[in-house]
Amino acid sequence: QVQLVESGGGLVQAGGSLRLSCAASGRTVSNYAMGWFRQAPGKEREFVAVINWSDERAYYTSSVKGRFTISRDNAKNTVYLQMNSLKPEDTAVYYCAASSSYSIRPSDFGSWGQGTQVTVSS
Repeated sequence: QVQLVESGGGLVQAGGSLRLSCAASGRTVSNYAMGWFRQAPGKEREFVAVINWSDERAYYTSSVKGRFTISRDNAKNTVYLQMNSLKPEDTAVYYCAASSSYSIRPSDFGSWGQGTQVTVSS
């Protein structure tokens, strides 16, 4: 099992930027795909971005494409989500997750972090 710890959330004005980090431990993630998901109050958890650790293939949901960038640091066993041009509708709890397959479905991710709050004010 992989343990995941997110950090970097906070309060930011619309148009601003934040970088989320997700540190992985307990198992090598070199054969995993790492995803970011988010959940706003009263809504279901939704896919944001995924990166394949080995070849860095990345995929984004359409609403964040061009604004968010997912990346990973092999030496630090950490995945990042750089979020630029933030909008109030990006407000949610953001979760990092690990999967043995390259997927966008939450059900395919077996390890989850505790989540970090991102709030974007208008």
